[in-house]
Amino acid sequence: MSINLNSDSLKQIPIRFWKSSGFVWRLARIIVLASVAVVVLMMTFEDKLIFFPAKYPEGLWEVQESCRRVGDLIPQVEDCRFSTSDGVSLHGWYCKPMRCGADGPVPATSEMVVLWFHGNAGNITHRYDMIRQMLMKLPVDVFIIDYRGYGKSEGMPSERGLYLDARAAWSYLTDERHIEANRIVILGKSLGGVPAIDLASKVQAGGLIVQSSFTSATDMANRVLPFYPKIFLRTKMDSAGKICQVGVPKLFIHSQADEVVPYELGKRLYEAAHEPKEFYEVAGAHHNSTYIVGGDPYFETLRRFILSCRKR
Repeated sequence: MSINLNSDSLKQIPIRFWKSSGFVWRLARIIVLASVAVVVLMMTFEDKLIFFPAKYPEGLWEVQESCRRVGDLIPQVEDCRFSTSDGVSLHGWYCKPMRCGADGPVPATSEMVVLWFHGNAGNITHRYDMIRQMLMKLPVDVFIIDYRGYGKSEGMPSERGLYLDARAAWSYLTDERHIEANRIVILGKSLGGVPAIDLASKVQAGGLIVQSSFTSATDMANRVLPFYPKIFLRTKMDSAGKICQVGVPKLFIHSQADEVVPYELGKRLYEAAHEPKEFYEVAGAHHNSTYIVGGDPYFETLRRFILSCRKR
């Protein structure tokens, strides 16, 4: 007995199999449902994938230093409380350089104030070492805040919250502490570049420093989640679209060794900005070690730029 299987009949075997078993439809349904579930989960927990706050008491909150030798510079850290336009209570540090004298510390000369917006993780205490270096080497006053949901600040973090928090910090400096706008240089590092650029596009500060930041949330998502459909991304963080609205002097700092925010995005952000602007590259620095690897040349670049903003 022989069985005759021509090419056409062979082709029909897998087709009949899939149709009779319903395998294709079940598989397609599973894929669609799984994809929808992933999108829903990503949209639901989107903020939790962006913001990684450390709430009080996490952190190193006891930072006050005492004089050891006459002539030394030490930081004086003042706790500050202020509120946003939507009623959220925020916390920050106003830090001043103090000169150690025979009778105790006295305020050191500091012409400019740096309004600092930090990255997406931790809280202000994790930036104390760099604050200390800035106060000693520049020197400047530094006002650093914790966004809502971070440190001792109330609320929950969000993109809209970043912009409201930044504006509240500006109002605190200019309205409550009566600091002249042209004495304030806005500094945004990493995620902090987002509220820094947004604020600088709306107020007339002395200058803007953007360190290790990016063009937009979509561009970052393309690097971190390349297969996620960006049409469902609610967060915009369109710094590239806003930087062209900033007319004050701008300093961009980045490293090709940055393992978190690609150097290309930092360079594209710089290229989107109008003059006056400058770009400073710190060779071999990872995302969180820019000021350490950069050392004295890095701080000298900050000092020169900040003082040039005062001369405007």
